[in-house]
Amino acid sequence: MTAEDRLRTYRGKRDFGRTGEPSGRATADGGGGPRFVVQIHDARRMHFDFRLQVGDVLKSWSVPKGPSADPADKRLAVPTEDHPLEYEDFEGVIPKGEYGGGTVIVWDHGTYEPLSHDRRGRPVDFAESLERGHATFRLHGAKLHGEYALTRFREGGADGEEAWLLVRKGPARPGHGTPDPRRARSVRTGRTLAQVAAGTGGDGAP
Repeated sequence: MTAEDRLRTYRGKRDFGRTGEPSGRATADGGGGPRFVVQIHDARRMHFDFRLQVGDVLKSWSVPKGPSADPADKRLAVPTEDHPLEYEDFEGVIPKGEYGGGTVIVWDHGTYEPLSHDRRGRPVDFAESLERGHATFRLHGAKLHGEYALTRFREGGADGEEAWLLVRKGPARPGHGTPDPRRARSVRTGRTLAQVAAGTGGDGAP
C-alpha cells in the first residue's frame, strides 16, 4: 500500500483550503532513523497525539493523558488515521468547524529505535510488530527518552473502537512526568497553547 492509499482517510477529513495542516506530499528522507512526534491538541477534548514514522507515514494514536515516564502508568492510546510525515512540524490553529478544530503545539519530537523481537530474540519488522499488536521502541527526544511499548488490548469492530496501552519500560524518570497541557511549551517555538492561539510568543524556550 502506498502513502497515497494510507493518507486517503486523512485527506478525506480535511479541507486544505481552510486548514493549515499539510496535505502530505513529502517522502521519507531515510536519514537519522525513524521520527516520532508528540503534539498537544486542544480540540473538543484536550489530548496528546503520539505519532511514529512507519515507512512513509506517521502512525498515530490519541493519548488522552499523554505519555508518562512512570512504568506504573498505563496510558490509553486510541488509533487515529495515518498522518503525513510533514505533520511532525505542524503547529497552529485548525479552524473551528474543521475536523479536529483547535490549537496544536509540538510538545516533543526526535527519533526512535525499533526494539521488537520474536520469542527467539530475532528482530521483527516494526510495521509487522504493530500489526501483531505489540511493539517496543526507544525514544530519543528533547523531553522523552527511554524504552516504551504499545500493546493492543482491544480489537476494533462492531462492539467498539480499537484500543492500545502506551507504557514506559524500565525505571521511572523522576521529574519527567506528563506536563499540564495548558502550561506546556512547544519544543519548536517555546510557545504555550494560548500563545499559539493568540499568535503571540515565540521566544524559543524549551
